[in-house]
Amino acid sequence: MSTTSKILLIGASGTIGQAVLANLSARHEVITVGRTSGTHRADFSQPGSVAALFKAVGKVDAIVSTAGNLHFGPLAEMTAEQFNLGLQDKLLGQVQLALLGQHYLNDGGSITLTSGIAGIEPIRNGANATAVNAAIDGFVAAAAIELPRGVRINAVSPTILTESVGSYGPFFPGFETVPAARAALAYQRSVEGGQTGRVYRVQ
Repeated sequence: MSTTSKILLIGASGTIGQAVLANLSARHEVITVGRTSGTHRADFSQPGSVAALFKAVGKVDAIVSTAGNLHFGPLAEMTAEQFNLGLQDKLLGQVQLALLGQHYLNDGGSITLTSGIAGIEPIRNGANATAVNAAIDGFVAAAAIELPRGVRINAVSPTILTESVGSYGPFFPGFETVPAARAALAYQRSVEGGQTGRVYRVQ
């Protein structure tokens, strides 16, 4: 990767996204993408949204996703429609980003997706989160052995962020938190390093 690269950051306005933007923009050109803010707009849940994004942006050196919604709730009351939220948004949205994005990456480029600690540490009310995060980790491992032209793919799997305790703390009793800035280092490692097929666990 060149010293200054063109990076597409999806979910740039979120807690992790802002920290990743602060980290990467110090050295690279970062194009921000969000549902309602950013240089470009894209919504995983809208058909054709990701394809339109890449047509507008063109070739890039790296794609980073810190976006994706999940459903949290008790299994006894969960419906298939609720479970489908995480499948269509965080899972399929990021998979689609990788499937389409590989064709817009320059040689030696990289894709970085976001999973989460629930993928390996199940929590109450988190069946959707565990299934989706584990699937993202699995997709990355398999995609890494097929991507051509030196293109790499990794996932970052953070524990609950210190900044998000107010919103998600009750779902993660007894979990240590990490500041978003520390989680952002794993995204830097994925973008600027040389590894592929890895899940960087930030705990």
